[in-house]
Amino acid sequence: MNLQDKVAVVTGGASGLGLATVTRLVEKGAKVVIFDVNEENAREAVEQFGENVQYALVNVADDESVQNGINQVIEAFGAIHVCVNCAGVGTSGKTIGRKGVLPLEDFNKVIGINLIGTFNVLRLAANEMKNNVPLTDSGERGVIVNTASVAAFDGQMGQAAYGASKAGVAGMTLPVSRDLSQFGIRVNTIAPGLFMTPMADTLSEKVIQKLSESVEFPKRLGRPQEYAELATFIMEHEYLNGEVIRLDGGIRMSPR
Repeated sequence: MNLQDKVAVVTGGASGLGLATVTRLVEKGAKVVIFDVNEENAREAVEQFGENVQYALVNVADDESVQNGINQVIEAFGAIHVCVNCAGVGTSGKTIGRKGVLPLEDFNKVIGINLIGTFNVLRLAANEMKNNVPLTDSGERGVIVNTASVAAFDGQMGQAAYGASKAGVAGMTLPVSRDLSQFGIRVNTIAPGLFMTPMADTLSEKVIQKLSESVEFPKRLGRPQEYAELATFIMEHEYLNGEVIRLDGGIRMSPR
């Protein structure tokens, strides 16, 4: 897909991997609507990019909230060609810890945002994509890029909820791509390793150095723009479909 003048939705687009993706999409000539719950960050992003970027306050786990956001995109730009799901939380907690068993509400919250929220947005975005005029000779109408994590495959202690949510995102990639193939919509997932996101910014230099040493090569945390570059590559490469791609410097996480 040629991204010039295409319309993209990016969840979690006001910071981290999402913001880097918005930046890359704008560089490619796309129009973007950021779905986020942080209005201050979202407003700052819009001011940074200008008229081709808007935002909608969206709770990805809420059906009505997402539909309202989708309606805003259609009203503003008339279509949706790309959906990138970056919104997520990284709450940790052992199945049985010092304070007892992991509260079910904590587990449900992570699943609700990371897994159900991803599916909630992509299904409603795809419902709009199917109405697009084919963009290529093959009949492509849209592209969805989801975000899993290496925790889907080698989750650490305390990551039962997070690992399960991201494994769910990875696991639904192929069946959803099969579901949407009849409409010319591709679905792929990126599984990032350790990245310099706002969460990592709160860590000390010593901790970041230790984490960097656990990466095979290069010995550093990933850069958000590297995620964004892979995301746009997926959008532009028509034959890439139904795939989960690790972006992790070769890391395999230890138990703790």
